[in-house]
Amino acid sequence: MNLNRKLSVAAITFIIASGSVFAQVKKKPVVSPKSKPVPVQLLVKGDPLPIDKDVIIGKLPNGLTYYIRQNAEPKNRAELYLVNKVGSVLENEDQQGLAHFTEHMAFNGTRDFPKNQMVDYLQKSGVKFGADLNAYTSFNETVYQLPLPTDSAQTFQNGFKILANWAGYLTFDPTEIDKERGVVLEEARLRGKNAQERLQQQVFPALLNNSRYATRIPIGKEDILKNFKPETIKSFYHDWYRPDLQAVIAVGDFDPKQVELLIKQNFSSLQNPAGEKPRVKYTVPPTPGTVVKIATDPEFPYTLAEIVVKHPATITRNTTDYLNDVRVQLFNQMLNARLGELLQKATPPFLFGRSTYAPFIGEQDAFTSIAVAKPGELEGAVKAVVAETERARKFGFTLTELERAKQDALVQMGNAYREKDKTPSVNFVNEYQQHFLSGEAIPGIDYEYNFYVSNIGKITLDQMNALASKFISDQNRVVIVEAPDKEKAKLPTESTLLQWISTAGQGLTAYVDNVSSEPLMSKLPEGTKVTNEVKDDALGTTTLTLGNGVKVICKPTQFRNDQIMITGYALGGTSLASDDDFTSANLAASIISGSGISKFNQGMLDKKLAGRNITVSPYISEFTQGISGNSSPADFETALQLVYLYFTDPRKDNDIWQSNINQTKSVLANRGLDPVSVYQDTVSAVLSNYNFRAMVTKPERLDAATLDKAYAFFKSRFADASGFTFTLVGNFNVEEIKPYLEHYLGALPSTNSKETYKNLDIHPAAGSITKIVNKGVAEKSTVQMVFSGAYDYNEANNLQMDALEEVLNIKLIERLREQESGVYAPGVRASYKKIPNGRYTITIFFGCAPENVDKLINATIEEIGKLKLNGALPLDIQKFAAEEARSTQQQMKENVFWAGFLASASQNNENPDDILKHVSNLEQITPQSTKEAATKYLNEKNLIKLILMPEKK
Repeated sequence: MNLNRKLSVAAITFIIASGSVFAQVKKKPVVSPKSKPVPVQLLVKGDPLPIDKDVIIGKLPNGLTYYIRQNAEPKNRAELYLVNKVGSVLENEDQQGLAHFTEHMAFNGTRDFPKNQMVDYLQKSGVKFGADLNAYTSFNETVYQLPLPTDSAQTFQNGFKILANWAGYLTFDPTEIDKERGVVLEEARLRGKNAQERLQQQVFPALLNNSRYATRIPIGKEDILKNFKPETIKSFYHDWYRPDLQAVIAVGDFDPKQVELLIKQNFSSLQNPAGEKPRVKYTVPPTPGTVVKIATDPEFPYTLAEIVVKHPATITRNTTDYLNDVRVQLFNQMLNARLGELLQKATPPFLFGRSTYAPFIGEQDAFTSIAVAKPGELEGAVKAVVAETERARKFGFTLTELERAKQDALVQMGNAYREKDKTPSVNFVNEYQQHFLSGEAIPGIDYEYNFYVSNIGKITLDQMNALASKFISDQNRVVIVEAPDKEKAKLPTESTLLQWISTAGQGLTAYVDNVSSEPLMSKLPEGTKVTNEVKDDALGTTTLTLGNGVKVICKPTQFRNDQIMITGYALGGTSLASDDDFTSANLAASIISGSGISKFNQGMLDKKLAGRNITVSPYISEFTQGISGNSSPADFETALQLVYLYFTDPRKDNDIWQSNINQTKSVLANRGLDPVSVYQDTVSAVLSNYNFRAMVTKPERLDAATLDKAYAFFKSRFADASGFTFTLVGNFNVEEIKPYLEHYLGALPSTNSKETYKNLDIHPAAGSITKIVNKGVAEKSTVQMVFSGAYDYNEANNLQMDALEEVLNIKLIERLREQESGVYAPGVRASYKKIPNGRYTITIFFGCAPENVDKLINATIEEIGKLKLNGALPLDIQKFAAEEARSTQQQMKENVFWAGFLASASQNNENPDDILKHVSNLEQITPQSTKEAATKYLNEKNLIKLILMPEKK
């Protein structure tokens, strides 16, 4: 149970009431927990934490551990995981990279699923390779994930056979090994052969104290991957894939007794090897004093410093551990809130700054401070980040900071508690995985919530103020600087760098917590009444029209207990800005959303909303402007107040403007060093036919932009709400929220201007175009092939386009990855739009060796030719239809899907009821329809090839 990780996945909901500081409608809807908290007192120091009563934990005679939990979300689905305490740290010298290679071979032949039969079988069951079916290898573990439907008994039962095949029955066919070598080498190329990898090679020996972790990077060594013998990888598998180091985790909508029987049937025959090797726990030995490492690379675009103070690892097993976890969470939150405030200054001292105490590696935790500097300003960045920790150490935190942090922590934990019957199965899997790998406690959400409510109030300011001194040390410390080669002459010496750190706390004063007790709104706006109401019983929606012309599409759901999603849009966007004013207009929404509202700057607003489950922010896109956000039912009125204030009283903050301009210029300064950035900038330019609006902003355009123009453009885009349509999705009753809608949305300004967007005709040029970018020192290429053209946007064509995308994706994985062994992860992305006019693009993308670019492009064209000639194979159509049906059925049980879908249908003037026929419409996909779609949309006469190649030597 990693507390910080657990809380980050939970959305926000539970609040501590902070008094009546808002003008409010009288009746307020509140969703109460189904059961009231039972106090959990910290009676005995170090009481062991209980194990969640809803999880079944067992162990087979051969040592294999299993975790089983029945969970209804998502319905008719299960998450099956095989977790192995096996990673790259266990490799012999001649096996470096083979832990990861073994993971690859699990999908290339097992006893019961030869060659690629496993992937084929699962795709036909609606499981998407890479997105659903996946695995990863780390230093200490290898984890396989298999999400499956449970309403198909045969498929579900076979899932356990698949896990057992991974656990003990890989075949390691020499032919398949040789084919996979190229794939793994391409993964290494895709993820590495860049500045980050080269810097890592310089830094890891110092950071990891020349431990085994520094020499066992999971991707391994290229010469070993190219040349190892099958016997070498078989030896690794034989030694380490064994039941006493394995766990099966099954969470989902199933009968736990049946699952336990399936585990016993499939895994009991696995045996541990005779004379098994001991599973050594490797560590990173502590380093006396401080180690400094300065590393540079010609292509690294930033200058940054990292200070890592390592401490012995703590595993949360008892109440003392857990309460300390809560303290650490509060400490991290308060310290980083202070660092965040520095970014709101007109001239922030850094581009990014953060300090966090968290788990590290090799039986260690670490207090890590990171400062990303503007060019030439490393000293100021380092001192600013270090100074905030020193300020906390010298003067401590304030009581108001601590109370806000406690409120926010309770919000997060309270949300997890309220949503406990809607928790996705994968959340439980992650907890049980950590329990197996490290022994971290899994007491369950009831215990954790009650523990929080009972004990967080006992955490004192003195306890919090003692943590900074505990975390800060000049022992077992590593200080790292990474920078571009061109900055090498300007970088500090080791002694200078340490002097910066040691003197950063000089002249500090205590932190002043700037808070306001004033209400967001002192007066309730009168608003306008609902003038029209239309129900759609098929979708369960109600569309309200208010007196000022605002439309509100309401869809009450029970998918989440404590969530209401809020979106609103109107047509216009930056398309209405002149070329001269575009840069100012394009910055407007980010500036306003960072400036606060009314008399509250953003820092004050964040503090005002502490302990409340609300996010609301304005946006302006190319063709629309609007609001996006969400809240709990209890905070819904406050969310609407924020919406009202962004329309009527946005704040203009010159410090935020200057900060954004300065930060953007600093990022642009070294952007040209990074090959990927240079390539992407070229892609943006070519695909927009060199229209500056779609390209990276140039410094001279930033210089010409002004805050006044940005503010005026924002005000103009939100001056008339009569063209706005809002969508509300979540746990509410339409009749109960009507008064809020009438008072707040009904009070938005309305001029009935009937504005719409302007078609600027920005799209890829017609014709056959090839653009090659020569950038980068590594032997690494990237390819994008972009087909584009006019498009008739409708449900039938959209379905055919989606099918073409997936079928082509299947074929290119088979050809470019499995047959050619030339790429790791080819991809196809089809996009189509109605606004401002009907257009489509189909982008094929992959990374590869430079010498293989032409061969793989030709192979891609060949596969496209087959589709044009014969259409898709029925098997590939079956795979697409199965996955599309499964994902659609799942998405229709999610608030986020409905919020986006209803807004999109409204914008495009579509009938939203069509979604109810989407699954049955999959029958329209045939070999002939895919043939016609390929011929129509994959026209080489409108093909742009964008290729990144290394610099010519």
